[in-house]
Amino acid sequence: MSSFCSSFRVSMMLLVLLLASSLMAASAANLDQDFVITWGDGRGKMLNNGQLLMLSLDNVTGSGFESKNQYLFGKFDMQIKLVPGNSAGTVTTFYLSSQGDNHDEIDFEFLGNLSGDPYTLHTNVFSQGKGNREQQFHLWFDPTKDFHTYSVLWNSQQIIFMVDNIPIREFKNRASEGIPYPYNQPMKIYTSLWDAEQWATRGGLIKTNWTEAPFNTYYRNFNGKACVVSSSGVSSCDSRTASANAVSDNSWQTQQLDSKGQKYLRWVQKNYMIYNYCTDYKRFSNGRPRECRRSKSH
Repeated sequence: MSSFCSSFRVSMMLLVLLLASSLMAASAANLDQDFVITWGDGRGKMLNNGQLLMLSLDNVTGSGFESKNQYLFGKFDMQIKLVPGNSAGTVTTFYLSSQGDNHDEIDFEFLGNLSGDPYTLHTNVFSQGKGNREQQFHLWFDPTKDFHTYSVLWNSQQIIFMVDNIPIREFKNRASEGIPYPYNQPMKIYTSLWDAEQWATRGGLIKTNWTEAPFNTYYRNFNGKACVVSSSGVSSCDSRTASANAVSDNSWQTQQLDSKGQKYLRWVQKNYMIYNYCTDYKRFSNGRPRECRRSKSH
């Protein structure tokens, strides 16, 4: 009985979070205010007066867009509807990245699959050019049937990945222990839809079926609360330059997972995580990364 009641409570709490996510996204601005299509030779399109952005992939090329601004910390929400049907070989992305060889990066990558098989949600964190911090998940819904909200909370304490406002991964700032953390390089937001049949689906065993092309992914309802960094390197959150309108809600700057958030995180990682670099002892036979030795949530 206690197990049933616990499952029921989790289900009800998930429903509340899904409703809250939908209400939050409904107030978002037009995509063309924040983003510009950067590649794809016309395959990326702004639709519905900027309310919807479509990326397309065929056997010639894919497409992508990026933010007009660069940011140093923020909370970023994007609703995405993924390629339906046989999406094997395709990769849809939503990520933040700085420039240069020693770049920082925070990744959502959606790896396509055969019809009826689940997408693989691939996450990674790069800092100072070092990545290899992959965690992968299957989702508790079909991400091709409707839009769902994918979020990155990035502040000076931690990075939290969320799906429909449900935390799936947390990467804490442990720079004081010598573990690199992205904290001083401004990043832009990027999205793309591209072909990665060499590795994306079952390690490249399943190739892209081009008779299904063009493949289309849709984005809408971007919501960003963040510190915008100017071309001269000045942050809108700098106390010397911030105005009353710069960041109207800055609660994200100190936001952390409470006990309820930790409960959801454990639930997702127990039931839906399919790969965690921290438990890949074969890959790290000479010793796991330092951030893995004390925590299971990275």
